[in-house]
This record gives sequence, C-alpha cells and structure tokens, in this order.
Amino acid sequence: MTGEKPYIVAGPCSVESREQLDEVVQALSRVPHVCVVRCGVWKPRTHPGVFEGLGEEALRWVAELKGRYAGLRFGCEVARAEHVEQALRYGMEVLWIGARTTANPFMVQEVAEAMRGSAATVMVKNAPSPDVQLWLGAVERLRQVGISDIMAVHRGFDLFKNGGYRNNPLWEVPIELRRLAPELPMLCDPSHIAGCRGPIATLSQMALNLGFDGLMIEVHPHPDKALTDAGQQITPKELEQLLERLIVPQTESSVANEQLQCLREEIDMIDEQVLQLMAARLGVAGKIAQVKKQGNLAVFQPKRWEQLLQQRRFMASGLGLDPGFVEELFEKIHAESVRVQLEK
Repeated sequence: MTGEKPYIVAGPCSVESREQLDEVVQALSRVPHVCVVRCGVWKPRTHPGVFEGLGEEALRWVAELKGRYAGLRFGCEVARAEHVEQALRYGMEVLWIGARTTANPFMVQEVAEAMRGSAATVMVKNAPSPDVQLWLGAVERLRQVGISDIMAVHRGFDLFKNGGYRNNPLWEVPIELRRLAPELPMLCDPSHIAGCRGPIATLSQMALNLGFDGLMIEVHPHPDKALTDAGQQITPKELEQLLERLIVPQTESSVANEQLQCLREEIDMIDEQVLQLMAARLGVAGKIAQVKKQGNLAVFQPKRWEQLLQQRRFMASGLGLDPGFVEELFEKIHAESVRVQLEK
C-alpha cells in the first residue's frame, strides 16, 4: 500500500468457533495496516432457521484473545441495549450500528442510551435506503449521549436495481454525508456492496480515490465454509495482497493546485453556460405550455417524450457520453419542464 495509512477493519462476518476465531485473529495480527478485528457475534438473518451467531459465548473468546494481541482492537455489531451492555462488559472497544438498526430511530436511540458514558469507538452503517438524513440522524443521537469517537460506514443501498452488486454503492450519498459532516471519518464496506469477492479490490480503490478514510472488509480463514456471507469473504492472505496493491491518494501539491485551479475555473465557466442554456430551455417550455393550453392539449405527450429520449441517447453515443447517464439527466430535465408547464 502506498500513501498514507488508511483505517482498516477486517475479520469474519460471524464468529463460528473458538478455533476459527483464533486462526483468523492470528493471521490478521500479521497483516500490516489492520487496526480492528471485526467479530460478528449477533447475526440476525433475513430468514429464520439459519446460523444467527453465538452471542455471549463468542464474546468470551474475544476477551481471552485480547490479551494475546495487544496491538489489535476488537469490535462487533450491536442492535439492542443488552448487546451493548454485554459487548462492553467483555471489553469490546469498537461497536457498530448495522444498516437495519440505523433505519429505525427508536432502535438507534435505545442503543445510544446504552452507550452513554462509553469510550468505545462507534461506527454507523448507512440504512438500506439512500436516506442521508437518516444516516446523519443516527450520528447525532450518538453525539447527544456523549459519544465523540464516531465513524460512518458506507455499505451500499438495497434498491430495485443494484447495478450488478449486492448493494448499489450510490457514491453520491456518502459524498453528500461528507459535505454535511466533513469532520466525520468515513469507511467503506466493499464486502457488503459487492456481495462477492471479485469486485472488492476495485471498490476499495474507488473508495480511497473518493477520499474515504478506511475500509471494513470481511475476512475468513476458509471463506467457502463460512456460515454467513461465504461468497463475499476473503482469506487473510488475499486481504494482505489487496492492501499491498492499494494506492492511497496524496494531498494536492502546490503545482497540482495551480493546474487544478485553472481546470476548475474552466469547469465553472462551462457550468455557467449550462445553467444559462437550462434557463433558456425552461423558458421555451413555458411558451410551449401556453400553446398547449390554447389548443387544449395535455401537458405530457408520451410519444414526443419517447422520441426525445431516443434522440438524446443517440446524440450521447456520438459525443462519447454514457447514454444511461444522459437518459437520467433528461428525465430530471423533463420532470422540471412538466412542472413549469403545469404552473403556467
């Protein structure tokens, strides 16, 4: 790994046995850059009747290992007040609030109250829906009870279309969270975004390129035999190789700043032209509304809209633009055009 050291959290989705935990922790202790071992203790699954974690028994094993690996911190997910109480009693130094818990402010408040007065590091995963305010609200509830060491964890979003991933990354959502809370450290969980091993390295590099402060990656000594999330876990050796290949972007140099400033000024000029053209386009849309009103025509014309989309996609291809991106752009433009026409 080149560049500044990111914050790396790694470990099994679930603690399955004392032997499995000991094996993975021993291996991770030899992997440079690993700061925290994640240990899934309570694992409520989507469907009942499957492995749901070992609870307090697993915490007992973690407590025993902590003394042998002084350089590592250990953490687990908590979803209820009693989870917090047990985890802290066994010396867990890192706790995280999972996606489904973040989605429920009542549960977040219960967990936050149980953490009051704790010095633990607390991580907050985004809810399954792309609601940045819900994510930020969970962070604020923790701050209200005196928790200061807080990190956000981006694990993607469960949408109708996930773009080939288990969870759609929708990078614009964590970017917006960073705009709203620039002081909040942010990690990326590429394991849960990917849902399989293949894209984890690429997603990890993308996250670092976007300025994320670290990664949370699921690691198992024998991934194919894992009782939960087998397809998305990697071995400690694969983690080490992945981290070695990562490039952490450096801060902008003075020379780069000067070059970037010129290019950013060019972008600003183009954006101004785009906005001027957008205002002109909506002005024409207002005139069209008057013509439609005089002719007693419906504001929305499906045939015309379909033709426009096809034409714009074709034009996008010719200009080297992604037709899908252009289609999404014009869907927003069309929606605003319809709104303007309805108000005329």
